[in-house]
Amino acid sequence: MAYVAVDNDERLEEGPQGLQFKSFLGDADTNGARSPGLGNADRGYLQDRGKPSGGFWTLEYYQSYFDVDTKTVLTRCYATLLPFSSNSDYLATHLNPADLYGPFWTLTTLIFTLFLSSSLAAAITAYLGDPLASLGYDFGLLSIAVPLVYSYGLALPVILWVALRYLGVGEWSVVEAIAIWGYGMFVWIPVSILAVIPISIVRWSLVGIAFGLSGYFLVRNVYPILASASLSPSRFSSLTTTSSLPTPRHQYHLRPPQHL
Repeated sequence: MAYVAVDNDERLEEGPQGLQFKSFLGDADTNGARSPGLGNADRGYLQDRGKPSGGFWTLEYYQSYFDVDTKTVLTRCYATLLPFSSNSDYLATHLNPADLYGPFWTLTTLIFTLFLSSSLAAAITAYLGDPLASLGYDFGLLSIAVPLVYSYGLALPVILWVALRYLGVGEWSVVEAIAIWGYGMFVWIPVSILAVIPISIVRWSLVGIAFGLSGYFLVRNVYPILASASLSPSRFSSLTTTSSLPTPRHQYHLRPPQHL
């Protein structure tokens, strides 16, 4: 009887330490490999960004995704206002690696500016109608804006990412998906402030410009990932339509002053 010598598989000797859970949030080291030779400080992170510590149910696990400086966040925000620039790959050029602080800051600031501009427009209208009338704030608007903005900026990219993972597309992580959507909504912050202008054609022109910039930004950055999936034309078109929708344009019914 002949015997064949088989080499031991070193992976079998690693023991329990060789078994690790795979993170779908994105590996910082992998993302950082897009720009070789750059340290985390050069990419805008306050300290070296290693692998997240602890389990995904702990706050320490997500700490590294919020450890980014203000200059980097603002640079990433301003870049979304120029989606027609030569740097077509926003993910590789600016989100290197992706963070979660910027998207949360953008969404929260948008909610605040929507409430502020809507309340200011209502106050001006009330004052012009009756200067002695008492001013009140409709905090019920926040109950509309908070779930609407957060669901669009956080839930929608997660749902799209899950759908793409189901279809076998692993080109990006869930953090990168949220970052694309979050930063893509930055254009609506100045528009929500300028919506106080009492000229209807100006307001609608601003909304149209923001809709075009936000939509083009999402299409330009999401379409290549959708195109990598082997989908039927109908499923591909439905996913493309869902992913390219900019932020809802009617979070608030802004009431501009009518007598200016």
